[in-house]
Amino acid sequence: MIFAAGLGTRLGELGARRPKPMLPICGAPLIRWAALWLRSQGVREVVINLHHMGEQIEAELGDGAALGMAIAYSREAAILGTGGGLRQARALLDDGSGAPIVAMNGKILLDLDLAAVLAFHRGRGAEATMVLRPDPQPSGWELLTIDARAEVLSLLGESRAGEAAGPPLMFTGVHVFEPRFLDRIPAEGAPCVARTAYKALLREGGAFGGFVTQRYWWEHSTAGRYLAGLCNVLDGAAELAYAERPLRGIDRSAKIDPSAVIVPPVWIGRDVEVGAGARVGPYVELGDGVVVAPGISLTRVSAWPGAHVSASAAEAVLAE
Repeated sequence: MIFAAGLGTRLGELGARRPKPMLPICGAPLIRWAALWLRSQGVREVVINLHHMGEQIEAELGDGAALGMAIAYSREAAILGTGGGLRQARALLDDGSGAPIVAMNGKILLDLDLAAVLAFHRGRGAEATMVLRPDPQPSGWELLTIDARAEVLSLLGESRAGEAAGPPLMFTGVHVFEPRFLDRIPAEGAPCVARTAYKALLREGGAFGGFVTQRYWWEHSTAGRYLAGLCNVLDGAAELAYAERPLRGIDRSAKIDPSAVIVPPVWIGRDVEVGAGARVGPYVELGDGVVVAPGISLTRVSAWPGAHVSASAAEAVLAE
C-alpha cells in the first residue's frame, strides 16, 4: 500500500496545486517513483489511498497496466490517517494467503532492498517490522530505539524493558506487517498506525522488528525538502536503477538557444525551450514543455511541466 491521501499543508501554496505524491523529480512524480520502486522489488499488486486531489494520482497511474502492475484505489471521503487508511483498505490488502503486507509513504524517494527487509521480517517471525535509519539531524524526527536483536524497544513515549543498541533511529515510512496486525487498529476514527497499533504491539511485547538501512532515502514534506531532494538526485547522491528516464541531462527534443549557458547538473525534459542568453543551472529541473525566456538565470530551481519562466530565480519551485 502507498499512503497518498494527505493534505500537503506544509507545502503551502504548492500543496493547493498538487498533492504531495505528485511533486515531480526528474520527469516523474513521487507516486510514480514509488510504484517503480515497488515494481523493481517484485511487487505487482498495489493499493493507493486517495483524498486530496486524488484524481491527479489516479490519472498518473491508472490501473497500473502500463507499468505491468495492478493498482487499486481506496478513496477516503475524509482523511482517515494511516491506521484508518489501512483499516478501510483491508479487504484489498489481505487476500487470505497470510502473506505479509508492505506499506510506504507516497512522499518518499528511496533505494532499498525489499527482499532483505522481507527476509528479516520472516526470519524472526515478526508481527510487524519498521524500516529505520540513522539521521545526522535527529532532532527533527520522532525517534525509536532497538536492542541488540533488532527488536524495537521504544517509540513515541512507549517502551519495554531492554538495553538500546546504538543511537536513536528514525522511521522511514516503510513497514511490513502480518495481516493479523491490522486487528490492532482502532475500529473508529482516523488513527495513526504508529500511535495506536505499534504502541499496542510494543506494550504487549509482540515480535516487533526494526530493520536498519543506510541506503538512500529522502522525504519531501516541505518545499525546502522537496528542492533538496531534487538536488540530491541531480548530484548523484541517489542512483535509482529503476528510473524510466535518465536522471540528468538534456532531452534531444529540447530547443536550447546557442547563446544560452547550461551548467550541470540539470534535468531538461521534452520540448523545453531555453531562450537566448539564458543561464540554466546548476541544480535545475525543467519539466516537459517548460519555456525559459531570454536572459533568465536559474539556480537550484524546479520548474514544473508547462511553466513559462519570465523572471530569474534561485532556490525556487515554479509551478505551472
